[in-house]
Amino acid sequence: MLSLKVGRFLYLAVNWAVLAFLLLPILIIFVFALNPTPYIEFPPVGVTLKWFDKFFASPQFMSALLLSLEVAALTTIAATVLGASAALGIARGNVPGSRLITAIMLSPLMLPAILTGLALFQTYVLMDVGRPLWGLVVGHCLVTVPYVVRTTLAVLHNFDLRLEEAARNLGASPQRTFFEVTLPLIKPGVIAGGIFAFIVSFDQFPVSLFLVSPGQETLPITLFNYLKYDLDGTIGAASVVSILLAALVVIGLDRTVGLRSYVKL
Repeated sequence: MLSLKVGRFLYLAVNWAVLAFLLLPILIIFVFALNPTPYIEFPPVGVTLKWFDKFFASPQFMSALLLSLEVAALTTIAATVLGASAALGIARGNVPGSRLITAIMLSPLMLPAILTGLALFQTYVLMDVGRPLWGLVVGHCLVTVPYVVRTTLAVLHNFDLRLEEAARNLGASPQRTFFEVTLPLIKPGVIAGGIFAFIVSFDQFPVSLFLVSPGQETLPITLFNYLKYDLDGTIGAASVVSILLAALVVIGLDRTVGLRSYVKL
């Protein structure tokens, strides 16, 4: 009995230690953003919102923020549709070499994103198309589609095909079967992949570094250029805004589609 209590205590201690290790950098960012001094100081000498004022008053940062949101939204829609469709095709299509296709679809996760950005940049140069917005979205899709494929395949792995067969036997068309039976059951994996796609796209730096054009830069690129010449709490404020936006996306989806009911999946 004593050994079980000790084991449980160690288990909880390790989990709390890992959680603290992951959350400590976020805490430091919040302290940096609220600190009156233009550098990190412990203990903080006070609390101020002037760095947030500077961030939201800057046309450069606001333009970059809006562009990042636009690209992330377009990427999320495209990656979710493409990734979910690919996962369905792999799981249901009886396609020869499905394992190889899955490995190819997931390969961007194993490659450094900076190589993907460089390859796309060279491709666009050879195509003589410049660096358009759609090119940036394509680049983000390459690194986000694998997340949707992986999460959707995980749900399809335990999918009961008899549910679809029952719907078809009751007279439902293939389209109605998909939208009323298949899609609601795989929705947890699709939504999880979409969340990953949005967050990864919004914070994407290596791919964007090669594909943005001057005057149309995403927020991570703008922050990178800002750091070349200055370092103050504005960086922390921008980081806090990014963190809060990611949290709002998750909370918003939880309120609208009820993510908590899918935790067991």
